[in-house]
Amino acid sequence: MDVAGIGALNMDKIYRVPRIAREGEELPVIEVYEASGGSAANTIVALSRMGISTGFIGVVGKDSEGRKILRDMVKEGVNTECMEKFGGHTGVIIVLVDNNGERTMYAYPGVNNLFEIKDSMLRCAENAKYLHVSSFVGEKSFLSQLDLIQNLKNKISFAPGMLYTKYKNLSELRDFISKSKVIFLNREEASYLTGKQYENGARDLIMMGAEIVAVTLGRDGCYIRTGDKEIRVEAENVRVVDTTGAGDAFAAGFLYGLVRGYEPETCARLGNFTAARCTEHLGARDGLPFKEAVEEFITRL
Repeated sequence: MDVAGIGALNMDKIYRVPRIAREGEELPVIEVYEASGGSAANTIVALSRMGISTGFIGVVGKDSEGRKILRDMVKEGVNTECMEKFGGHTGVIIVLVDNNGERTMYAYPGVNNLFEIKDSMLRCAENAKYLHVSSFVGEKSFLSQLDLIQNLKNKISFAPGMLYTKYKNLSELRDFISKSKVIFLNREEASYLTGKQYENGARDLIMMGAEIVAVTLGRDGCYIRTGDKEIRVEAENVRVVDTTGAGDAFAAGFLYGLVRGYEPETCARLGNFTAARCTEHLGARDGLPFKEAVEEFITRL
């Protein structure tokens, strides 16, 4: 297996609105959209579409949302042998998307809070070239994830997201960082995690053991830091409909490049390409490119 993912699995309930309402204000909803989600899961689905061998480690509820998430994973060609079902409600993310494509999110963890590492999950993680790690809401799930990382011999890719960068500190995430082939952050997450602007924060993460730090900058593209290089890559020029899942898509494009043996700058261009395609559609997955589109893009690099 090329890449296994681990993180919360959620049903995304997306509401497109003219703008985010002020307290006590009532506004119309323009469009309602529902889809399977979860940060690492979105990245794994994107990689599978690109022709990368993938699997996922996580939990869903024994409800209609959980069944749909599992069906969608299987349909996308993701190995689901290490996904478990628990009695209870599958996690839900409520997403409000305004006319500029910017979003506000509310997370209900549901059975994600029951996540525990099993021996089969450790074997799945060890059999992958890379383990792509994203966040859980609950402390028990975080500690189970940490236990897996501490017992893992291979490198990880780490997308801590706002939940870990804002509500965990560097010492709690030290084992994740030191084992990271690549860490994915946006500008705000880099600042929350390190207390510094993203360039200096990325340098600190490299000093803690990460090999590559990739910071997405929205319309300004991305910034890549390695042990000896700083790289900036401009964003693709597209009409943004929804930024939901853009960071997950960027991670997929970048990881595709790593699996295929490309240098960090090419990986970054692949990340920008995949993220741009994602933002042209509502939701995290509808715009994700397939293998043929990615291969055609590579011929233009």
